Amino acid sequence: MRLALLQLNPLVGDVEGNVRALRRAYEQAVQAGARLVCAGELGIPGYPPEDLLLKPAFVTANEQALSGLAELVGSVPLLVGYVERLRHVDPEQWRPIVSDVAGDPLLSNAAAVLRNGGIETVYRKQRLPNYGVFDEARYFYAGRQAVVVDIDGVPVGITVCEDLWGGGGPVERSAEAGASLVININASPYSRGKRAEREYWASRHVRKAGVWLAYVNQVGGQDEVVFDGDSFVMAPDGEVVARGAQFETDCVLVDLALGERGRGEPVSAGVPRAWVPRLNPVAEVYAALVLGTRDYVRKNGFQAALVGLSGGIDSALVATVAADALGPDKVLAVGMPSPWSSPGSIIDSKALVTNLGVGWLELPIQQMMDAFDRVLAEPSAGGEPGVAEENLQSRIRGTLLMTLSNKWGHIVLATGNKSEYAVGYSTLYGDMAGGFAVIKDVPKTLVYELCRWRNAQGAGEVVPRAILDKAPSAELRPNQRDTDSLLPYEMLDPILEAAVEQDRSVADLAAEGYDEADVRDVFRLIDNAEYKRRQAAPGVKITPRAFGKDRRLPITHGWTG
Repeated sequence: MRLALLQLNPLVGDVEGNVRALRRAYEQAVQAGARLVCAGELGIPGYPPEDLLLKPAFVTANEQALSGLAELVGSVPLLVGYVERLRHVDPEQWRPIVSDVAGDPLLSNAAAVLRNGGIETVYRKQRLPNYGVFDEARYFYAGRQAVVVDIDGVPVGITVCEDLWGGGGPVERSAEAGASLVININASPYSRGKRAEREYWASRHVRKAGVWLAYVNQVGGQDEVVFDGDSFVMAPDGEVVARGAQFETDCVLVDLALGERGRGEPVSAGVPRAWVPRLNPVAEVYAALVLGTRDYVRKNGFQAALVGLSGGIDSALVATVAADALGPDKVLAVGMPSPWSSPGSIIDSKALVTNLGVGWLELPIQQMMDAFDRVLAEPSAGGEPGVAEENLQSRIRGTLLMTLSNKWGHIVLATGNKSEYAVGYSTLYGDMAGGFAVIKDVPKTLVYELCRWRNAQGAGEVVPRAILDKAPSAELRPNQRDTDSLLPYEMLDPILEAAVEQDRSVADLAAEGYDEADVRDVFRLIDNAEYKRRQAAPGVKITPRAFGKDRRLPITHGWTG
C-alpha cells in the first residue's frame, strides 16, 4: 500500500478554503500513486473551533463542505476530520458541558472515510481531552465504537489524536477488530519535548497490538498554539520508517508491505524520500516562533509589523523572528530613547536593524516625558520620582507604537518574555501593549540560547555581540539592572518552571535546597501579576504550560503555598 499523509495548514472557520486545500492535496497524492490519503483532525472546520461550534450555521457549513468534497473523491479513499451533528446519542455517553444553548447541540469530533463519491463510514473520537489548551468535553460526545475499513484488502483502523494517548483504548480496540494498520489523525500542538511523548505512546501501542501506525498531524499557527506537523509512520516493532517535515506543509508518501514486520520504504512520488534531519530543541522553538508569528499576522489580515527596539536582548529576538517570519521589508523597528537610554542601546539597535535589513524609525520621548511631568506636577508634589515615573516612559512608548499601528494598520509585536510576565516585571499598557506577544512563553535564559542559535545560522552575527553581553536592564532610571528587583535569571527561571509548569509548592522547592524566602517572594510575585497577564496579548506556546488558556488560576485568591 502506498499511504499519503497530508500535513496541511487550515484556517479555523475558513471551511471553503480548507476544502480547496484538501482537494488539491488529495489530487496530487492520487497522482503520486497513493491508495489511501489521510488528513488532519477537524481538517474541514479547522482546529480548535471553540465556540464556533455553538453556531448552527457553522456546523451546517462544515457538513455541507464534507458532502461536497466527498462527491469529488474517487476510488482512492480520503480520511478527513469534521464536526458531525448527531441525530441519536446513547444516554450513557458523557454529556458535553453545554446546557444553556438553544438546541443543546449534539456533536462529535469525527473522521469520515470518503470514497466513490460518498461518505462510506464515520469514526467518532473516543477520548476527549479537557486539560491545558483543550476543552473538547465542552462541545463533543465521545464515541464508543471501533471502525475498521478495507483498503485494497488491508484492514485499516481509524483513531483521532487523544485516542492514542494513554494505555489501552481505541488503538488496541482497532487491532482487536482486525486492523493491521491504524491511522491516527491529529491536531496536536507543539511544545518542547512533545515529539518524544507522541512516539512513546505510539511505540507502546504498536508493540502491544502488533500493528502499523500512521500518525498525521496538521501544521500552522492558530492563536496561541502552533502545530508542528512532524507526522510519522511506525512499524510494529516501534521503528519509525517515515517522517514528515517539521513546521512545514508536506505530503508524506510511504510504501508499506503490510503484514510483514520488515521495514516500510519511504518514497516521494515513486522516488526514495530523503530524510530531513530533525531540528534540535532550540531550533524547534525558533521554528515554532517564526511559524506562529507568521500565521497570526497573516491569518488576521495584517501586512506588516512594528517592534519597539530598546537595544536589549528581548526586543532583538522579537525583531529577528519577525524579519524571518514576514520578511525584512514587512518589519519596522521603532527606537524610542529616553534620557536614561544608554548611547550603546541606540548604537546596538541600529546595528541590529542593519543586520536584519528592517526599517528604522527613531522617536525620542524626552518632550513627552516633560509634558507629563508638567501635567502631573500638582498631584505629584512632595514626592520623589519612582516606579510610576519609570513606567510612564514605557507607557509613552506603548502609546506611540499603538498610534502608529492605528495610522498604518501594522500589528505591534510585544517584546516581554515569560520570566518577566511571570513575576510582573512588565508594564501594563506599556511594553505589554501590542497585538501579539511573540516570546511570551520563552524564559529569559532561553531567549539568550535562541539568539546564539540564530547567530550561528548565517555567515555573520545577526544579534550584535554587545546586545548578548550586556546586563539585562529596563533602562528606566540611571544604572538600572534587572537584578535590582529580581533574582538572577539563572536562579529565577528554574523556580518559575517548577511553580508555573509543574505546580510545585514552596515546601517542595525548599526541600530541594532553594532558599525558602526567595521562593516565597517569587510565588508572591507570580500571584500578584495574574491580573496583568489576563490583559496580555496572546503569544506562541512553546512550553508544556503557557500563560493563557493553558494555565487558568483565579486573580483573586488567598492561597500562598
